[in-house]
Parts: sequence; structure tokens; C-alpha cells
Amino acid sequence: MANLCDSHATSYLLSSNSEDWGEQGSPAFKYGQKDLIVGGVQWPSHAPNALDSLPLSRFDSALSSAWRQRMELGFFRYHLGELQTQVLPGAVGFVAQLNVERGVQRRCPQNIKSVRQTFDPEQFNFNKIRPGEVLFHLYREPDTQGDLLQEDILVVINVSPLEWGHVLLVPEPARGLPQRLLPGVLRAGLEAVLLSLNPGFRVGFNSLGGLASVNHLHLHGYYLAHRLPVEGAPSQPLDPGGHLHLLQTLPVPAFLFYTSRPGSDLEAVISRVCRATDYLADHEIAHNLFVTRGAPPGKASPCLALEGVRVILWARKSSFGIKEGKAFNVALCELAGHLPVKTAQDFSSLTEAAAVALIQDCLLPPTQAAVVQGALVALMAQEEP
Repeated sequence: MANLCDSHATSYLLSSNSEDWGEQGSPAFKYGQKDLIVGGVQWPSHAPNALDSLPLSRFDSALSSAWRQRMELGFFRYHLGELQTQVLPGAVGFVAQLNVERGVQRRCPQNIKSVRQTFDPEQFNFNKIRPGEVLFHLYREPDTQGDLLQEDILVVINVSPLEWGHVLLVPEPARGLPQRLLPGVLRAGLEAVLLSLNPGFRVGFNSLGGLASVNHLHLHGYYLAHRLPVEGAPSQPLDPGGHLHLLQTLPVPAFLFYTSRPGSDLEAVISRVCRATDYLADHEIAHNLFVTRGAPPGKASPCLALEGVRVILWARKSSFGIKEGKAFNVALCELAGHLPVKTAQDFSSLTEAAAVALIQDCLLPPTQAAVVQGALVALMAQEEP
């Protein structure tokens, strides 16, 4: 667990008087392109999983201080302590964590039957959360006078956290957007990763049918003090322009997009990813997405070579609701190699082979997977030079 701390970001804390919380409002975390950190973020070579010695960015300080205070004030469904963690023996390098409380106390998933289901204001949504659950507004200031204004993104605690610093990125909740990826929130997710100096800060998205439990547009973000296999796994290009790659790694293949520069390059990646997820949603294909610092596409790279940001996309079978009796549910973090396990018995007995079998059970049939790959390659080919 990344033990982040900061003694200066007091403006992101709630006041000492709880009666003021509803009136206090949430502060804005303002940033510009100059604040995005592309190069120089690495895992500590002397102790890869010990991140306490790393410097904090302004974003890390704001998030960690506010998140810790909400934990101390009891805003979460359970107190998240140090999670028992093990790297499963084998070729993949799964990071398994025992998180019994999340398995027991997380909110029951909504009754969702379609990847394209419309937003229902009567169901739980982020307009119904307590004011103190909002840490701050993530606000991208225009870099030039002609820049478009960015969306207002709320950074909200996940009251049933997977790991330390687990938050949700929610774009303008009052708009009632269904859980379908849009460019504005994806941009916020990519830039949140680039705002952090911590290589373990990741962002992800679950579609409806991909184990999203709330049909109100949001991304997940959290710290995990462990390398994951998807950071440096090898890939091969699928299109002549090199915009779409096939990530060749166990336990399942994935589509890989990559950017190493803010600005137009990042915007192009956002556009490509959203065209891909639009195709999947339009064809009722569930999907999961994971954003992490990582190596450029190509041959396998050492996990120290975090030269840019990898956006990893999986198309998968639809799965609605929580599947009881399984060691873990398969969503964005499990596909990336992080396995939150529900029971001590499963945690002690889990093997790489069993984990791979659970994850591969969520794959599309080979013929459908081939059709999806061909369609996404064709979408990339439509891009203007």
C-alpha cells in the first residue's frame, strides 16, 4: 500500500465543524499541460514495491490528504488497512490481495441488462452521495485563449475501496450520463495518471456488462504499490499506422493504444479509444479499459521503462451482477493482473492456473473476437492522415 502523506494540502480537507460540510463546497484542483509529467516516473529500483520514498506531485498530495481524512472521519463502509498481498508464482505475475470487506460490504450492482442501458435517476447515482464524499473538482485550465473549456470532473471516494486512494472520476453528475465512455472523462483519466508521480496510480473503466455496478458515467482511479504485467508486455501492430496494437500477454490478449506526449498526440489516442468503445457499445459488446504508465509498444520491455501511458482495452462476454462462489470477479483490475480476492480460503489456495481459467472464461468466442479485431483495425484505417 502506498502510504502517501502531505502536510500542506489543507485546502482539500473538510472543516472541523461537520455542520459546515454541506455548505462548504468542494475545492477545485486546477492544472494545465505544464503540470503533466510524462518522463522520469519509475519504480524504485532498490525496492520496487516500496513507494513511500518517492516524491509526491501536487495531485498526489491533494488526493492522499483528502482521502485519508475521509477515512478517518468514517465516510467509507469499512476501514482499509494494510491488505495481505502475494504475487502468484508463475509466468504472469498476478498480484493477489485479500479484501474480504469489499466482497461483503460493497453496494449491490444495479439491475442492468444491456451495454447501452439508459440512465435511470431512480437508481443509485452520484447525485445522491454525501457532500463530504467529494474530494475536489478536477479542472483543466485552458493553455491558450482558443482552447475549449474542459469538463468539470468530480473526484469522489469509492466508499468500498479496492486499495489505498481508490476514487471515482465523475463528469458533471447532474447531466445523468449513462456508463458509456466519452472523450472528456477519458481525457481526465489519462491526465490524472500524468499528474501523478507515482507509477502505481492507475485509472480504469468498466462498461455495463463489464461489471460496472452503477449506470452513471465514472472512471476508477487507485494506487497499487506493485508492478503489473501489462506495463511492459510485448505487442504487435495491427494497422499500418501503428495506432492499434495487440497486447500479447497472459492471461488474455488485449488492444493497446499508447501515447508519450501531451497535446495533439494524446488527443488522437483519446479519439481512437472512444471510436473503439463506441463500436463495442453499439454492438452490445461489454468491455473494460485500463490506463497505466508503461513501455512503448513492441517487444517486451523492463517494467522500469515507463516512457508513456498505455491504454489497454479488452472486449469480453457480458456479465451482469456479482458472481457468487468465485474467488474474484473479472473486471478492469483483474484483467490487468490485480486480483482482489474475497475470502481467506480462496486467497491461500489461489493458483495462477485457476486465475487464468476464471479470466479466460470471460473471453469472447474466437470467431466473434476475430470480427471485433477486424472492425477496430478498419476504424483505425479511417483516420485522416
